[in-house]
Amino acid sequence: MHSFPAAIVSGQLRADQANRPLSVFDMFRIGIGPSSSHTVGPMKAGHAFARLLYDAWQGRDLDRVTIELFGSLGATGRGHWTDRAVILGLAGYRPESVGTEAVDGIMDEVRTTGHVTVAGFGTVPFDLEADMLLTPRIRFPYHVNALTITAYAGDERLARTYYSIGGGFIMEDLSEDPAANPDVRAMATSESQAAHSTRAPYPFSTADELLTLCISEGKRISDIVWANETAARERGEVLQYISDIQAAMTDCIKAGTATEGVLPGGLGVRRRAPSLYRELSESTKRDSMYGIDWVNLWALAVNEENASGHRVVTAPTNGAAGIVPAVYTYYRHHVEGSDDDGARRFFLAATAIGALIKTNASIAGAEVGCQGEVGSASAMAAAGLAEALGGTPAQVENAAEIAMEHNLGLTCDPVGGLVQIPCIERNAIGAVKAINAARLALWGDGQHTVSFDAVIETMRQTGADMHSKYKETSAGGLAVNVVEC
Repeated sequence: MHSFPAAIVSGQLRADQANRPLSVFDMFRIGIGPSSSHTVGPMKAGHAFARLLYDAWQGRDLDRVTIELFGSLGATGRGHWTDRAVILGLAGYRPESVGTEAVDGIMDEVRTTGHVTVAGFGTVPFDLEADMLLTPRIRFPYHVNALTITAYAGDERLARTYYSIGGGFIMEDLSEDPAANPDVRAMATSESQAAHSTRAPYPFSTADELLTLCISEGKRISDIVWANETAARERGEVLQYISDIQAAMTDCIKAGTATEGVLPGGLGVRRRAPSLYRELSESTKRDSMYGIDWVNLWALAVNEENASGHRVVTAPTNGAAGIVPAVYTYYRHHVEGSDDDGARRFFLAATAIGALIKTNASIAGAEVGCQGEVGSASAMAAAGLAEALGGTPAQVENAAEIAMEHNLGLTCDPVGGLVQIPCIERNAIGAVKAINAARLALWGDGQHTVSFDAVIETMRQTGADMHSKYKETSAGGLAVNVVEC
């Protein structure tokens, strides 16, 4: 039986931009693969429902629990292990702390016993065929990633609908009929809610506002974000969190370069990072592109770990989790004079860019395609690198704009519903693109025709116009044109 940590409460998650931009604690989160929206978010939803159930029905015996996955969650839920994620959440597990043993064993346990565990209640009868329902054709008006969990006790039932909106963020629907009249509030821990309620000294909701602040205050982008972070939390807490994120990224790369084998799911995709690591480590070849080979390796290593359902940093999503770590590691290993201050500034600037994208468009592949995942991560990494290398605010904004602009229209069409093809290689390409965007911007003076605000809005509009079969449903693109083995 698993107990609950800090209580889950309803509150405003998409921070009131008159009050506080999204934080480094929002944009980078430690979780498990393969998808932030299809795995991490649904696990949090399962955990939130168990908490709700415990508060409402503590002491009663549950007769049954059902889980229904709608829209994109229903279309690729099994390939993204959404079913397993919700069951783990109901059992009281959290994405940032669940162990590999629990992740790997829980579905076999449910099949064998015909029961799920609900935290605070014990085991409850559960039939994977009858009680885990995938209905991809039903799409709720608020968001394409919807799931409803229902519990039964005698003649009573308690149901709640949740939306997984990307990056591990979830929203709770409190309406009687979510399909007709959604009444949605965000989900957050009491601790993060307190941080979000603290007014930021430098609020901004657009890149133009951020640049104006930098000019008027004589500060870099990382300075603005740092001031906002430390207004809500102790300086040491922020530094420790950034350090934890860096360590988790490094550990993920190490695990990815050391683990051999074939990725789960049935496509037969072999891990490439271990052999590439050996070849690069032993090679005496040092041409001008040698550093890029390492960037490719680091991105592949992270996303192969993600595809295996192992621990990664959501940055800002799991499907694009390899880009920021690869570019950060490039800064650490291949940039002369790199230091802790530059690394800190890297993540703060990346946070600003990710916050702007999430607030004004989306980072969810099911909502705007892969331009919202790989495009966002590439823009964040480009901005972070430009900031770490001493770029002006205008150059950092330009780096983000270049990276995002050249990911516009990128579709999300995972073969077999798995975050493997084309997702893993796409992270390597996105990381290299981020480095090139930063270098292009730093060779310029920051002046450019297309603003980052304009490219964010263009991405949002492009996502709205994109056919649903190209938005994480595995119903179009490579997903239907690649013959599965």
